[in-house]
Amino acid sequence: MPERVPCYAGVIVDIAHADVDHVFTYRIPQRMQVTRGTRVGIPFGHRTTEGLVVGITDEPGIELGKIKDLIGPLEDYPAVLPQLMDLAEEMRAQAHCPLAATLRLMLPAQMRGGRVKVKTEKFAQLTVQGEALETARKAQSRSPKRKLLLDLLADGQARPVSELAVLVRTPLDGLRVLEEQGAVCVFDREVLRSPYPEDGAREEDPQLTPPQQEVLEELLPAVRAGKGKFLLYGVTGSGKTEVYIRAVRECLKLGKGAIVLVPEIVLTPQMVTWFRARFGDVAAVLHSRLSAGERFDEWRRIRMGGARVVIGARSAVFAPVDNLGILIVDEEHEGSYLSEHTPAYDAREVAFSRANREGAALLLASATPSVLSFARAARGDMMLLEMASRVNDRPMPEVTLVDMREELRLGNKGIFSDALVRGLTDCLDQGQQAMLFLNRRGYAPSVMCRKCGHTMGCPACDVSLTYHAQDRSLHCHYCGLIEPVPRACPACGSAYIRTVGIGTQRVEEEVTKLFPGVPLVRMDNDTTQGKDGHRKLLNQFRSGQARVMVGTQMIAKGLDFPQVTLVGAVLADVSVNLPDYRSPERTFQLLTQMAGRAGRADLPGQVIIQTYRPEHYAIAAAAQQDYRSFYEMEFARRRRDLYPPFTMMVRLLCQARDEAVARAVSGQLLEHINELFVKEPQLRRRMLFIREDDAPIKRLMGRARAQVLMKLLVHKDSDRIIAHLNDLSRRSWSCDVVLEIDPASMA
Repeated sequence: MPERVPCYAGVIVDIAHADVDHVFTYRIPQRMQVTRGTRVGIPFGHRTTEGLVVGITDEPGIELGKIKDLIGPLEDYPAVLPQLMDLAEEMRAQAHCPLAATLRLMLPAQMRGGRVKVKTEKFAQLTVQGEALETARKAQSRSPKRKLLLDLLADGQARPVSELAVLVRTPLDGLRVLEEQGAVCVFDREVLRSPYPEDGAREEDPQLTPPQQEVLEELLPAVRAGKGKFLLYGVTGSGKTEVYIRAVRECLKLGKGAIVLVPEIVLTPQMVTWFRARFGDVAAVLHSRLSAGERFDEWRRIRMGGARVVIGARSAVFAPVDNLGILIVDEEHEGSYLSEHTPAYDAREVAFSRANREGAALLLASATPSVLSFARAARGDMMLLEMASRVNDRPMPEVTLVDMREELRLGNKGIFSDALVRGLTDCLDQGQQAMLFLNRRGYAPSVMCRKCGHTMGCPACDVSLTYHAQDRSLHCHYCGLIEPVPRACPACGSAYIRTVGIGTQRVEEEVTKLFPGVPLVRMDNDTTQGKDGHRKLLNQFRSGQARVMVGTQMIAKGLDFPQVTLVGAVLADVSVNLPDYRSPERTFQLLTQMAGRAGRADLPGQVIIQTYRPEHYAIAAAAQQDYRSFYEMEFARRRRDLYPPFTMMVRLLCQARDEAVARAVSGQLLEHINELFVKEPQLRRRMLFIREDDAPIKRLMGRARAQVLMKLLVHKDSDRIIAHLNDLSRRSWSCDVVLEIDPASMA
């Protein structure tokens, strides 16, 4: 018997809702070509919508009379690669969400609903040459315009009509006449929307340092073999990027592709510049600041194989790179690799999964590896690679700790210590550049009444409002509320309203007062809005137009400025005082990374860290640039106090408009969890504590927040508890319930 031709498609409808989270069967009309991963138009109920083919079969499985025909494919190629289809299935099981939600991660958002299209432009090209061209020219004796058009096209190359319009007024009419005469062809051609400025000159490879060579001797064989997981611990300025470039080049030689993840959009232009200087158009970029058209075109270049190297932020881990050779996660310690939007994911864990599934090497890299990653390497889950010295044995910067309590005792009530003012003066007098770091934007983090102590808070969020000097208004950094500073205290009517604390705007103001006329840039979320906000400010500083850069954590890692010789941490205590078990780790990472911006070229670097807690082990270790010492102290603390990686911090977060509703649901959840322990009392031993309460930020963006917070031992029994919590979170409640496991923020 002849082989039966598959004629039915299993389709996931592009509606991320549990009620439609299953495969629907559609008939594939004759002569229609669809495969797994193809986006299709489908009739659904009384309307048409989009879906994605997840399988092809010749067995419908349901009554033929109930099956409708596919409307047709939305592209002439499968939009989602098979390996990304498998990844979406895996993530769906982990996140306990509809498959449509994880499939959406694999595509540019604007593709859905046809909100972005291929861009085309009209081109013209000669269809005649030689004598025929001369004949055509002579026939234009009465039209100098058409004759000029023929001359402009005489080299036989296709020219954009917009380019011809620079020399010929309204050329399209003349081109249409020439087309009718058979001398010219006018046609539409796709043009790519490029996110890049003009490419610079191609660069030659620098000579590798001995540590770089040693690392590559381990890494390149793994790339060739298509396996291997590595943690690269390299001090700031050790040349980790050159290792990435050589590994990517090996992939390209093998006909494979590569993905390079960076933690901040601010780092993307720099990394893209370096890679395009070595690889040209083979490198593509994906991040959220691209326009919809640019992101779509870059995605299509990758999907069609025109770009084999992808550089981008967190979501670039889903780039449709076929035959993947290596995944590189730069600054792997960064919390920005965690997405807490549904479906929640950790880009580092997704990279692990893709590397395993697709036969690729995985390289995590940082000057300050996360405690979890370093523990994994110590356990043997990854091979540890080290680069302990800077390129060309340049010295690490000299770090000075300044005790601000002593400054205050000596009468200095300003935000800059005497040491930092002297350092800035010397740096600027010598024609060099400085960076000042404070991880708090705005002018002042709060505004309060000095008579009654009332702090101006956001009515929609349980947080204080931040004063911004630019518009002299109070801002909420969570919901975006902006309101004027009240003339009198809303609690007691007093006029004694004052700002408290400092932010980047205040630092900018103080630098301007101390060094009038010195050009300065400020980089924080307020100044980097817009598509090219980061790039413009970075270029301004890199070119020397600005001498001082003030910024938040976005300037603290990965950036390379050869003329920066001074770095100042204005207040190192901001992060160490946060109520989170990871505060010491994040403080150490921020300060060490910030210090690493100084002295990266031939000039020596100086770092001044201002703090009210110089004795804190995270701050002291950062001043010594001693990662291993910090890791040992932090790991011992976590073991002693039973924090991750020895346990899991888990919570069920309830959010509702009404506080009573949120607390009622969190109370019901606690009862259901305790019922499990009654049925299976052995599980109670894996629960170190459980508490039902308001979330630390009690209200956020107008929604009350309550939680059931738990600490679980890492044990196979805990998997049973997690499964139960997953089930609870998916039930129908009177408010939103989200399960969070080791979330990036416990707020």
